[in-house]
Amino acid sequence: MAKKTTASQQQLKPDPRYSSKLASKFINCIMLKGKKSVAEGIFYGAMDIVADKEKAAPPIEVFETALNNVKPMIEVRSKRVGGASYQVPMQVNSKRQQSLAIRWILEASRKVKGKSMAERLAAELMEAYHGKGGAMMTRENVHKMAEANKAFAHFAW
Repeated sequence: MAKKTTASQQQLKPDPRYSSKLASKFINCIMLKGKKSVAEGIFYGAMDIVADKEKAAPPIEVFETALNNVKPMIEVRSKRVGGASYQVPMQVNSKRQQSLAIRWILEASRKVKGKSMAERLAAELMEAYHGKGGAMMTRENVHKMAEANKAFAHFAW
């Protein structure tokens, strides 16, 4: 069977400041139009803000915990059965959990207006670290939807 890794996953190098592949992946997701230096500036600026405000833990721990808090355990997928589409709750694999968490944190921080992106990202990461914020609300909505459609779980094959 073919391997399920992409070239980008094999070539991903840890970021220079924290030596973390997860931080490097996050920087790549922040990046728009190939502007990696801008994305790094945003991420490291946000981590500096987190380090100033959150004295209890190092900023990379806050980042990793925030991502872990936002990861969804279950989601709904559309399944067509007998002419009708059902929202079927299904388990989420670890790669998709990570990509959804990153996407939701960035989406929630981009939605806020009036501050710099580093400030918005830092605020969202700290809120997710404490179990609040826009990304956590998205996760809770996904879990509520899965709970509401539990009756269709038998369609998950």
